[in-house]
Amino acid sequence: MNPIRYVLLVLLFLTQFAPAFAEKISLRDLSAYLNGITTAEFEFSQINDDGSVSQGKIYIKRPGRMRFEYNPPNNALVLASSGRLAIFDDKGNQDPVIYPLKRTPLAIILAKNIDLASSPMVVGHEVEGAVTVVSVEDPGHPDQGRVELVFIGPEPVLRQWVVRDANGGTTTMILGDFQTGMALGSSLFNITHNTNARRN
Repeated sequence: MNPIRYVLLVLLFLTQFAPAFAEKISLRDLSAYLNGITTAEFEFSQINDDGSVSQGKIYIKRPGRMRFEYNPPNNALVLASSGRLAIFDDKGNQDPVIYPLKRTPLAIILAKNIDLASSPMVVGHEVEGAVTVVSVEDPGHPDQGRVELVFIGPEPVLRQWVVRDANGGTTTMILGDFQTGMALGSSLFNITHNTNARRN
């Protein structure tokens, strides 16, 4: 689906049904929903800070593994695996930039046991109509940015996350329908394997 059309459909949904979903969903219920996702894949549309749009697919294998795979001609790739976050740029640089996963907001949704209510990284929990937003940030490393997880509906579905970097830039990722429960090979997430593959 065209990403701009998808945004408009989401906004229409929120406008139409907001009065029915005004109750804030508890962090316990949101944690239970996320803990129920062990493997998943879904398409995304990414609205960048400059207004450009990128698309691709995300793969999740909890605990600890995630893959952001961008559609051509964008050659970027982001992998979370073995406690590290690896970012491969799309300009031909074959070696990724590596960060400790625990210092990024992604760590909270890739944890073995997600407990948003007790995590010090949860710095906000707000509701507006049909939308519940949980803000996640490492208080010891605010330079790593903040992620806002956007859930829609009384039975929560993760539909967006918004990344706010330390320089004020914003990237919005609109998530498609989740497919869950499939087998995902470890090589999808292996940083060394993917580094070697991109060199060849």
